[in-house]
Amino acid sequence: MAEEHRSPSSGQQQPQRSARVTRRRRSRKSKVAGAFLYVLFVIGLSAVLATVGWVWANDLLALNKEYTSVIITVPDEAITYTEETDENGNTYTATRADMGQIVDQLEEEGLIEYKFLFQLYSWFSNADEKIVAGTYELNTEMDYRALVTNMSSSSSTRQTIDLTIPEGYTIDQIFNLLDEEEVSTVAQLEEMAANHDYAFDFLEDIPLGDYHRLEGYLFPDTYTFYLGEDPLYVINKMLVNFYNRMEDYFAQFTEESQYSLHDIVIIASMIEKETDGEDYRDIASVIYNRLENTAAETAGYLQIDATLVYINGGNVPTDADREIDSPYNTYLYQGLPAGPISNPGMESLYAAMNPNNTSYYYYVLNPETGRHDFSRTYAEHQAKVAQYANNG
Repeated sequence: MAEEHRSPSSGQQQPQRSARVTRRRRSRKSKVAGAFLYVLFVIGLSAVLATVGWVWANDLLALNKEYTSVIITVPDEAITYTEETDENGNTYTATRADMGQIVDQLEEEGLIEYKFLFQLYSWFSNADEKIVAGTYELNTEMDYRALVTNMSSSSSTRQTIDLTIPEGYTIDQIFNLLDEEEVSTVAQLEEMAANHDYAFDFLEDIPLGDYHRLEGYLFPDTYTFYLGEDPLYVINKMLVNFYNRMEDYFAQFTEESQYSLHDIVIIASMIEKETDGEDYRDIASVIYNRLENTAAETAGYLQIDATLVYINGGNVPTDADREIDSPYNTYLYQGLPAGPISNPGMESLYAAMNPNNTSYYYYVLNPETGRHDFSRTYAEHQAKVAQYANNG
């Protein structure tokens, strides 16, 4: 029987093939496991992203929020104003909101949860160009778009106030009132009044630089203002009212007129402060008689106590006040004061344009009737002053 011969290596071939098969099987298992883990990762990431996306969507679209109403104030300091020119060459005021301040408020009041997301939305939607200063009533049912819309100039949720500007108030009194009622601040109003060139012909000869330049032209009336309103619009609203009330009279003021519109406003402002409420046109006659008859006893001096009150800070005038060196002092300087001393109403403006025809140069208040008693001469006037002093 022949012997079976084997090569020295024939006995090792089978284990090597087995090892290779094992490695292949392990490789296949690793790939399957890797693929499975990748699928799990993708599914997990998708779930996370879907969850985050849903959470963000809830905030963006104001979903699943408990209803809450809050008051938000966008301060004027959060708005930047710039003068720009449109394609037709017309100048307008552009505004841009500081979204950082606004977003902080919205988050604090629970109207949004994710500041970065609202900032991103604001960037895409140009929200900073739409939001204006003011006080607004917002709620948690408003989505991002509604929040921006309701903080814009056309917002129906913007808080308003009906405010009456009394006749005879000075510009300082008006600005303080507007500040107290949170319409605009004194500093903002003074800055705007001093330096903004309002497009009215009746202001074109009054130089910029001092907010008192608008004294006399802020027409006293009841206005509806937004809280936190742009001071430009606050002042403009009063100037437009003055224009509308006086428009029918502008034609009578020409270069040949003895008195300009500004002169009339100055005279009306003094009438407003001096009248007892019934004698507007008689007070006007005294002023014109003194202005035009410089040879009379009064020698062209108006001697209006209200001008002293204007320069002494609103106090009861004293004899010492008559010596204050001011262009508003009608005891020290002849003619009209340097400018209006109050913001007159229509009745005073009408009286300034239509004084009664009298020979009066003086008047004194009768304490019993609360009405002025008029005189033609200084002696007659002094007698009445002494009479009322003795009766008092």
